[in-house]
Amino acid sequence: MSKLWGGRFTKETNKLVEDFTASIEFDKELALEDIQGSIAHVQMLSDCSIISEDDAVTIKHGLKMIEKKIVAGEVEFSVAHEDIHMNIETLLIDEIGPVGGKLHTGRSRNDQVATDMHLYLKKQTQSIITLLTDVQKSILFKSKENVHTILPGYTHLQRAQPVSFAHHLMAYFWMLERDKERLQDSLKRINWSPLGAGALAGTTFPIDREQTASLLGFERVYPNSMDAVSDRDFIVEFLSHASLIMTHISRLSEELVIWSSQEFQFIELDDSFCTGSSIMPQKKNPDVPELLRAKTGRVYGNLVGLLTVLKGLPLAYNKDMQEDKEGMFDTVRTLDGSLRLLAPMIETMTVNQENMFAAVSQDFSNATDIADYLVTKGLPFRQAHEIIGKIVLYAINQDKYLLGLSLEEYQQFSPLFTGDIFEILQPKHVVDARKSEGGTSFEQVKNQLALAEKYI
Repeated sequence: MSKLWGGRFTKETNKLVEDFTASIEFDKELALEDIQGSIAHVQMLSDCSIISEDDAVTIKHGLKMIEKKIVAGEVEFSVAHEDIHMNIETLLIDEIGPVGGKLHTGRSRNDQVATDMHLYLKKQTQSIITLLTDVQKSILFKSKENVHTILPGYTHLQRAQPVSFAHHLMAYFWMLERDKERLQDSLKRINWSPLGAGALAGTTFPIDREQTASLLGFERVYPNSMDAVSDRDFIVEFLSHASLIMTHISRLSEELVIWSSQEFQFIELDDSFCTGSSIMPQKKNPDVPELLRAKTGRVYGNLVGLLTVLKGLPLAYNKDMQEDKEGMFDTVRTLDGSLRLLAPMIETMTVNQENMFAAVSQDFSNATDIADYLVTKGLPFRQAHEIIGKIVLYAINQDKYLLGLSLEEYQQFSPLFTGDIFEILQPKHVVDARKSEGGTSFEQVKNQLALAEKYI
């Protein structure tokens, strides 16, 4: 089968080369964007009197017929036509005859594919922002139920200070909020139009790039045609933001795995988000958060892969850039699937409030509050810190926790201790005492939830 570009060649393409260089197996995902760009392009060609209005009407009708067939699953794409652009152009010529060949006037596949990817990534970025908001809503829902639920907060995976469970969960809300803001900001750069840049140098035809940009909903055109066809910064930026989103998802997933273990028993994931063992009937495995952790690696890989492709490329377009798409598609699918699972998994999980409270009742996470207590009595913090360290060591040797010591035992270390120390050490008091802005006191957590409502 002769190629649409085959006039200069005397031999058919080697079948191995054809299979190796063809991108239709993955860039067919851009089919609807390709047609969208083509309709705008042909409208502009007509308005600029580059082709006749009748030809433009015929071509647009043909493109819309092909679009309907694609949506209906009635189109089979061919490797022989290499990519989505040549496949659709071939289908168009088959549909409406030779006039379909006028569609490619004043453009190249180089600016065409770049346009397709801008359109695709704009749509997908907006969708991911919506999905992130859905996860935030689930976090907010679960947080509202657990403002007064207390669990150990950790540093170095060692119990540090008790916190509100809502406060802990909301840390992820704000991570995702920053992720959304990064994506929203990236739309400013995704929203550039490369259409009309041609292969690299523009075109001799009197086209109107501003018109096609407007028709496609782009905010501006690339000022430099070489930059327009060779820029993949917007994809790298998306992959970078996606990697950070997956980092946040992975961190939360790690906590869900730990919290649902027999050793912690802080939460139980709903059965619909877990699997069992083929040999151990007692098992309930947190497969979903485990896979969310693992899929982070493939998103990182897609980012590094594209950076590696681009790092040594001279201007303008090179065939290497064909490798820009599969990682982008894979990352979109991975993010989409991960976020769609995460939201209902959080919303349906059971919080074991009693187990969480038992944990903070049998540790030394209230030790800092004794130091703060002595500071309010006039003792310098550094001296208070040393005294409390000795009290903790003493309690460990006595096989007791801080609430289990008597007033007389406390007064062995400092005469500043009085009977109010036992109220100070209660987990609820420890949590509620941290009233600084952004702290874990119940009042501050409620303020945080009210603020979060405004963001979603």
